Formats: sequence, structure tokens, C-alpha cells
Amino acid sequence: MSVPPGDQHGRVAGESGAGARGADARRRGQGPHGDPDRADERNPGAASGAADGGSAGASRGRKAAHALRIGATRTGRVVGRGTIAGAKLAGRGSKAGARRARAYTHSAGAGESGLARLVELHFVNLMGDAALTVSLAGTIFAIPTDEARGQVAQFLALTMAPFALLAPFIGPLLDRFRHGRRWAIGTTLALRAFLCWVLAGAVADDSPWLFPAALGCLVASKAYGVTRASAVPRLLPPGFSLVNANSRNALAGVAGMAVGGGLAGGAARIGPEWSLRLAFVIYVAGTVLAIRLPSRVDSSIGEQDIEDTGPLPVGEPDGRKLGLFQRLRARVAALPVPVLTALCCAVGARLLTGFLTLFMAFLMREHPLPGHGGTFVLALVVGAAGTGNALGTVIGNALSRLRPDLIIAVALIADVAAALAAALFYSLTTLLVLGLVAGLGAQLIKLSSDAVVQRDIEESVRTRVFAWSETVLQIAWVIGGGIGIALPLVPQLGFGVISGLLLLVLAASVRIRMSRHHPAHPAQPA
Repeated sequence: MSVPPGDQHGRVAGESGAGARGADARRRGQGPHGDPDRADERNPGAASGAADGGSAGASRGRKAAHALRIGATRTGRVVGRGTIAGAKLAGRGSKAGARRARAYTHSAGAGESGLARLVELHFVNLMGDAALTVSLAGTIFAIPTDEARGQVAQFLALTMAPFALLAPFIGPLLDRFRHGRRWAIGTTLALRAFLCWVLAGAVADDSPWLFPAALGCLVASKAYGVTRASAVPRLLPPGFSLVNANSRNALAGVAGMAVGGGLAGGAARIGPEWSLRLAFVIYVAGTVLAIRLPSRVDSSIGEQDIEDTGPLPVGEPDGRKLGLFQRLRARVAALPVPVLTALCCAVGARLLTGFLTLFMAFLMREHPLPGHGGTFVLALVVGAAGTGNALGTVIGNALSRLRPDLIIAVALIADVAAALAAALFYSLTTLLVLGLVAGLGAQLIKLSSDAVVQRDIEESVRTRVFAWSETVLQIAWVIGGGIGIALPLVPQLGFGVISGLLLLVLAASVRIRMSRHHPAHPAQPA
């Protein structure tokens, strides 16, 4: 049916009016029939128009949080990359330092002869000794300051007396391991590893095994020194001197003490038993390194004892087995004058270091310097001695062209002068000078004594002389420490007494030097 033009026009107009009313309703938040719910369904944005301000704030907060997360992520990535880069740089530096140290220890044929392995073993050994020392410093030697002086002396006498009795027999006992020195060296390390594990439990439980285990560690450490000394000459490369070999060992020892002391200090913050467990791990590693030493360490082909090259003691018939003191007298009689003089001076240097170690420890505990803490002063003196020891290694190599006899005499005179200065002008300055001179003199005398032994002792007996002299020097250290224990804690008296003893040693060395009762030529094999 057709729609008239007028009606069609009216319908369009009506629809247009209805559309306009619907639009007005939608703008007012209602549907075309006044239903707000349907308006929400058809135009949700219009329903939330009243909350436009809150929505804008929430949107800005979300954007800020998003930006913050992005910044934190990027910062974390930068820090992570920096940490990784720093770790890589430190690792590269450590690897570079390790490569340089390894190149130094293996240079001049030391790698082929096996000397480098012994130097690395000494580094590990001193790491363990440093860790053990840090542990004992906070346990056994932490004696209360109000402890009676007599009780302190009694404790140290009981601790040191057994070692003083055992020390003369260490050398003869280790002589029985002529074909198993690697196992002898490894045994001294394995024993310390076991005792450190025992000490860790004893410290935690306050066990009575604390002191015996610590004493066993000290004895095993001295036995290691003797066995290692007998191994050094067997591993010398062609054209290599004992001075050079012992210089490398000394430098490795200083580095080992620094590394081991630092690691043990960190472990000791948890508890002293943890630094002892660290020492256990280090000694176990050292035991493995000792067993892996070259087989030349066990070889004694063509070697003789020094007393076999000299006359038998007076009154001893041929063929009779010599006793301990007869063997000692025979060895002294067979030594050339320069070697005996050097050994006498080395004994004086060891007396001083042993005395200084124990006397200073208890002097600073009970009578610290005015205005200075006892522990602080003791740390300074120990640091000065360590610095002197390291300088002695460097200076000893630099002065290798000088006569070693002259270096030994000058070093002993310097020890006497420093001890006298500490006795007459007792102060922090003189104590630091004494520590520095004692460390410097001990190392210079040791290196120069080795040079004299290599110069004046026949190769067939050199190893036995070297090991025997090391035993004598260990005994001298114990005697010096015992003197430091026995004397009253009066600085002028203590340093005066050790000065007098050093003067006697100096006079004895001059007398020996002027003597003509000893053979003036290198000891020759029979």
C-alpha cells in the first residue's frame, strides 16, 4: 500500500524526534525508555562518567608503577651485569696472579726437578698453620689477664717441656724414613689434620683434649720443618742454590700465611671451631700434595752422615754404636769452621725469635704500654717481624754476591743492638725496631747459612747437615721461648737477659771463627 507524501514526511519527522529523545535519554544516563540498566549495557563509559577523576588518578598510578617496575628491572640488570663483570674481573685477576706465581715457582728448571711442588706444598702448609694460629689465639692462648703469673708459667712449662724433650729425637727418628720422606712429610700434615678436627670438637665441648691436641700440632709442625729441610737439596735444579730455593719457600710461606690467616679470620667470626675445620681441610690437601712429591725426595743414593766423615769422639772404640750425645759431638767435630760459625749465629737468631714471641705475648697481656692496647702493640710487633722476614728474603737475594759470613755477622750484631735498645729505651718505637730487625736478621742468617752449607759441605753429606741443623734451630727456638716464659714480666730485665745471651752467642761465634781445632776444608766422604 502506498503512503501519501504528507504521511511519509510526518513519519520521518516522528522517527527523527524519537531518535532525538533517545539521544537525550542516553546523555542523561537512561535508556530510550528510562531504564538506567539498559543504558549501562549499551554505553558503559557513560555510566562511569561520575568517576572520571578517580579513574584518571588510578591510571596515572598504574603508569607510575609500571615505570617504576621498568626502572627497577633495568637497574637490577645493570647491577647484575656490573656484579658479574666485577666477579669476572676479580676471577681474571686471581687467575692471572696464580699463573704468574706458578710461572715463578716453575722457572729456572724448578718445575722439572720437582722443587716447584715442594714450594706449593709449603704454601699450603703455612696456610694451615696460619688458620691454626688464628684458632688457638682465641682459645688456648686467651688466658685471662687476672690469671696468676705462676699459673701461666706452669701452663706454658707443661706445654713446652714435652716438646723440648722430644725435639732432640725428631731428627734421628726421621732419619729412619730415608726411603720414605714423602710419607714422613705427609704424616706430619695428616697428623695435624686429625688433631685440628679433634680440636674443633674440643673447643666446642670444652674437652680436656684441647691442650694435648694443640701440643701435638706444634710438635708435628716442627717435625715438618725438619723433613722439608731434608727434601730441599734433593730437588735443586742444575745451577740452583739453596739460597734461591729457600727464598722461594720463604715467599710462598709469607703468601700462605696471608691467605690462610684471612680465610681463617672470616671463618672464626662464626666460631673458632670453624677456622679449625678450615685448617683440617687445608692439611688434608697438603697431605695429598706431600705424597705426590717426586720420588727423588726418597732417594739417598751416595749420601752419608756428617759424623761419618770426621774422627770418632775420643775414647770411643771403632765399631761401637754412638749414643745421642756422642753423635752430636761427632757431628760438631766434623763440621768446617765457617759452617759451625754460621750455625752458632743462626742459633742466636732463633733464640731471639722464640723469646720475643712468647715474652711479648704475655708482657703485653699483663703490662701493656701506657696509652696503647696490648693486643694492638702485639699485632704491630708481629707485623713488623713478618715485614722484616719478607724483606730479608728480598735483601738476601740482592746481596747474594757478598760473602755470606759477613752478612751473618752483621745481622747478629744488629740483633744485639736492637735488643739492647729495647732494654735501655723501652717504648713502642724500640719494640717495633726489634721486631723488624729480628725478622730481618733471622731470614738473612738462615739464607746465608744455607749458602755456607752449600759452599763448604760436600754434596754427599749436605742433605744430612741441612736436616740436622734445622733440628738444632728448632730446639733453639724452644729454648728461647722457655726463657721468655721463665723470666718475670719486666721489660728491662727480659730484654736485658736476651741481649746478654746474644752477646754470648756473638762471642762464641768469634771464638769458633778464630779456632783452628776444626777442619778448614769442606767435609769429604770417607
